[in-house]
Amino acid sequence: MSDTAAIETAVTALRAGGVIAYPTEAVWGLGCDPDNDQALAALLRLKQRDPAKGMILIAGDIAQLSPWLSDLPYALHAPLVASWPGPTTWLVPDNGRTHPLLRGGHDGVALRVSDHPLVAELCAAFGGPIVSTSANHAGEPPAMTADEVRQRFGTQLAAIVDGPLGGYERPSTIRDLRSGRILRA
Repeated sequence: MSDTAAIETAVTALRAGGVIAYPTEAVWGLGCDPDNDQALAALLRLKQRDPAKGMILIAGDIAQLSPWLSDLPYALHAPLVASWPGPTTWLVPDNGRTHPLLRGGHDGVALRVSDHPLVAELCAAFGGPIVSTSANHAGEPPAMTADEVRQRFGTQLAAIVDGPLGGYERPSTIRDLRSGRILRA
């Protein structure tokens, strides 16, 4: 299946409430529509993830995150613009737009603009950001290949967008936008 066909299949799956897998900068990710209650719940069940941990919202460009950044003070935009696209995820104050299952037990939402071309293409085709969480069951190491994803999740996924990882050695750094504190190195 060509990249274009795989992305079209993944977008159809996302719009239907399915969970998909795709390569990110450093590890394979699982994703879904961030506004679909059933898809978010299914993703958490699939990963066996504690809902209080929250998940990341990943985009292909900063404009796709506008609804989540709309009430952010202008001064707080500078660190975002300076680090995106790239491997930094920012915990941004929630403006009320974020689904509780995406936010988890936090008062903010984790946002990233990826520099992975396949992620950017996927988000552009979907028309906005998607959920991004590592492709693993809670407590296990993340999948590093499409084959590992298939072995772990098999037919539980609605689509797999095959492609290479982005060349980073570890998942994105997570920083708190208000304090600048590193939450995950």
